[in-house]
Amino acid sequence: MTQPSSPSPTATYRLQLQPDFPFAAAERAVPHLAALGVSHLHLSPVLESVPGSTHGYDVVDHATVRAELGGEAGLRALAATARSHGLGLVVDIVPNHMAVPEPLSLNGPLWQVLRDGPASPYARWFDIDWDAGHGGRVLLPLLGGRLGEETGQLRVDGEVLRYHGHAFPLRPGTEGLPLPRLLDAQWYRLAWWRLARSELNYRRFFTVSELIGIRAEDPEVFEATHGTVLRLLDDGVLDGLRVDHPDGLVDPGGYLARLHERTGGRWTVVEKILSGAERLPAGWACAGTTGYDALRHIDGLFVCPQGSGRLFSHYRDFVTPLADEGGDWEETVRRAAYEVVTHELAAEVERLVRTAARISARVPAPGDHAPWALRHALRELLVRLPVYRPYAAEPAQAVHDAAMLGAAAAGARTAFRVPEEARAVDLVHDLALGRLTDDPEHGGADCADFTARFAQTASALRAKSVEDTAFYRYPVLLSACEVGGDPGTPALAPAAFHAYCARMQRDRPESGTVLSTHDTKRSADVRARIAVLSECPDRWRDVLGAMPGTAVCEIAGDRAGGAGPRDPMVSWLAWQTAFGLGTPAGGPAADRVAPAVLKAVREAGLRTTWTEPDSGYEEAVEEFVRSGPCGPAAAPLTALADDLAPFIRANVLGAALLHLTMPGVPDLYQGTEHVHPELVDPDNRRPARFRPELLDALDGGAAPYDLSGEKLRLTATALRLRRDHPRWFGATATYEPVYAEGPAAEHCVAFCRSGRSLTVVTRLALRLVETGGWWDTLLRLPPGGPWRELLTGRTAPEGAVLSLSDLLAESPVALFVRE
Repeated sequence: MTQPSSPSPTATYRLQLQPDFPFAAAERAVPHLAALGVSHLHLSPVLESVPGSTHGYDVVDHATVRAELGGEAGLRALAATARSHGLGLVVDIVPNHMAVPEPLSLNGPLWQVLRDGPASPYARWFDIDWDAGHGGRVLLPLLGGRLGEETGQLRVDGEVLRYHGHAFPLRPGTEGLPLPRLLDAQWYRLAWWRLARSELNYRRFFTVSELIGIRAEDPEVFEATHGTVLRLLDDGVLDGLRVDHPDGLVDPGGYLARLHERTGGRWTVVEKILSGAERLPAGWACAGTTGYDALRHIDGLFVCPQGSGRLFSHYRDFVTPLADEGGDWEETVRRAAYEVVTHELAAEVERLVRTAARISARVPAPGDHAPWALRHALRELLVRLPVYRPYAAEPAQAVHDAAMLGAAAAGARTAFRVPEEARAVDLVHDLALGRLTDDPEHGGADCADFTARFAQTASALRAKSVEDTAFYRYPVLLSACEVGGDPGTPALAPAAFHAYCARMQRDRPESGTVLSTHDTKRSADVRARIAVLSECPDRWRDVLGAMPGTAVCEIAGDRAGGAGPRDPMVSWLAWQTAFGLGTPAGGPAADRVAPAVLKAVREAGLRTTWTEPDSGYEEAVEEFVRSGPCGPAAAPLTALADDLAPFIRANVLGAALLHLTMPGVPDLYQGTEHVHPELVDPDNRRPARFRPELLDALDGGAAPYDLSGEKLRLTATALRLRRDHPRWFGATATYEPVYAEGPAAEHCVAFCRSGRSLTVVTRLALRLVETGGWWDTLLRLPPGGPWRELLTGRTAPEGAVLSLSDLLAESPVALFVRE
């Protein structure tokens, strides 16, 4: 029987487990992390995954704790050590997909399906369309070339078919057939890897064919894939869950309801990306999101609205981009969406077209639509959705989603030249909203299938077109190009932040909050550095314009026969990336900046891509990065960073304190208690490293040694406050904005938690200095007192009115408690 729900965390600490950082390494870190002040360790996925995986999201066996990490014994030992230091464990689970590994036999259920076909008891596990036109077979796009070109590399080895490092099961009784007949007789069709884009007939994670979708909505599949985790929860080894990618599920709300029941209501957050003013569906049985919405509201405070607009003007003059190639955010998103929906997600769209065509043949009105019209309607509707997916099964979302899809449908109809043909949009619109799902005379199963797959495809489209394409084509201010962000409107006013916090405390007080994660494109401290550029756009223009080679930016150069494209966008992106990283020029910096810039140009897909790389162009880009932003020519960049150091400090400390004291449960990514300049892969796959001696020194009375020391002291102080006084910050707490008074009031963000803790943060510190400082701006302390500032020991009596010029003279932040 499930144990009673354990207390919610006061703060979690994310650890990326991998063979180089197994359970034993996490166990050794427990004393330090307990001293830091967190209440729970947040573990990346712990179930058996592809050997060597540095992330664990490629699960191959749900029944087993990963041997490379130490197995279940290692996990239990970690839990026991954590418990002895007052810590619990939260674990990441992956309900949406499994790996298609090499060799395939690592995934036992998939191996049996490939051997035995639809009759296999595991066939219900996987989201496979057996009627997709491959003769009732699963397409496996794993060959390096076309089948006819690769036949010589295939060989039968007993009951297995081998191809280089791959092994495939043979259908029983087919072992002795000649190779052509043997291949035709299998429950799978081997194919060239490039056919995945248009021919794949199993659902996958986004566009990653190596991750096959599983049907967690099936009760038997749910129990089989969650049994080990549920047992560990029942045994008290685990205390809470993070659910990866719920948008990939058929019915996220139904899934969470079942999970809530089976876990006894344990604290659970979901990796749901909210767009704009979108809210988490009210009916979802979880504490809230993992926190990208909080990240957006924190980051936006440190972007100057006027300066970001001027920065865009300089970017436009420097790069001269086309509107849909980075010149306009909405146009850039729309073009990226068209590209993804017609290319990378062609197979997913075609499955929807087939289903819609079957329904169209049966539905009297508005039926009888040509496949091309349904395809056109689908694409036009999908690219106009402003969120990741609609939720037709959620009653509380019905009105909102109907309005959203109605607006998208109105735009989609304009893409048809003949109004009568545009009626295909009406059918797609009604199916997307689930309006035909419950009518058995109109093919209820097909309709329900369409509704779910439309939502799943919409989610994949939004992720690939926005996060993985448009963000890399619109590098105006890279700090705004973050998951859940809006680069077109990067700045947020304090009023928006306060409104968000008040709503979170009312509706989802134990939701997660984050600043850095294993998926952020740049760590919080890199973004904090870059955000300062929005306060000095003219200085950035002048420094960038003075750099050798930036005016012409011949990126491809001689490697492309002297006819290389001028690519100032890469120059802008590379210099800003190097500024954000903030490490000295030279080899180590280049080894991190160059891969990040190469990833950016591949994701952007304008000059080179992952699947169609232009090696000459990529070599020239890397050479440019090493000789320019990471070479001797970068001295002016270093000088600019030195001049801006006080304002970078204000952003780093301000964002950290807001994160740690606002409503919600803060999750710290490994290492971010210090200044943590990290880019995307491979940076965020590095094993965790800890320096407990630095915290010990601070606890012993030593002064912070630098900004990293200041951040460590601030983090430990805030975390310990949350741990020692959970009611001040938890579900029953209160949130009250506190407003400064005076000419510089907009530069102060302050709030009180439960009348006992007061956070004070400086925003837009460079603009503050340029306008003369705080002048006579005052902050009136909330009722009660006296108050003590935890970082300095300063005290203030009840009802004191403090000069911000005095209060924030030594540090841009303050954290008071009422004695």
